[in-house]
Amino acid sequence: PLTALSPSLLPRESLKAAARARLRAHDVAGRFSALPLPRAAVLLPLLERGGRLCLLLTVRSLQLRRFPGEVCFPGGKSEAADKDEIETALREAKEEVGLPPEEVEVVCRLVPGIDKMNNLVTPVVGFIEDTFQATPNPDEVSDVFVVPLEYFIEPLNYTSLPYKMSPGHQGRMHCFTYDDNEHKAPFKIWGLTAHFAVFLALVIFGRRPTFEVDYDLDNLLPSAVQNFMNLYASVQEAKKSHL
Repeated sequence: PLTALSPSLLPRESLKAAARARLRAHDVAGRFSALPLPRAAVLLPLLERGGRLCLLLTVRSLQLRRFPGEVCFPGGKSEAADKDEIETALREAKEEVGLPPEEVEVVCRLVPGIDKMNNLVTPVVGFIEDTFQATPNPDEVSDVFVVPLEYFIEPLNYTSLPYKMSPGHQGRMHCFTYDDNEHKAPFKIWGLTAHFAVFLALVIFGRRPTFEVDYDLDNLLPSAVQNFMNLYASVQEAKKSHL
């Protein structure tokens, strides 16, 4: 198991360097890219603010047909011209919040998830500068906000919902409510977005969260891969039974 990373004790560069090393140890690269599912990718933008690592999140425009008003990471479906998930995530982040791809230091790809539409969603982790000013595309994004990464292992407001991923496969849905001082508003972060944020925080901080998770924390990567493969098998099973 990793020793816990205490953000308060580290100067800025070593905070990033320690996070980078842990992330690279959990990089799955293109290991799952060939699975026969439609592909999508999201960017998990990390920035350092006030001596803490933070995550940038977006709120989906209310005009969108699918999941309007939900909190998510910048991202979307892969296009034929994208050479890999990294390119998809960077292209979508530029379209949605005006983040130039050259201003992202891509560190790794983490274990993917499968969304409600059965897309294989790959989380791409990258560092961005704290000075980045988002310019949300109003057709896609209504708001952008930043949450300390630690909130996803030590939240003030958290619930979990059991959900049935498929016959005989029970999962745990994380739901966080984050009160943002800047916006003077609460944001609800749940579903796949919360799932990726929790895993990212577990990788970087290497310590137990204040709530239950579906991982063996002493073998984080192997257990995350195992969970994903169980989910993938159950999705394939469900497809067969629909045929």
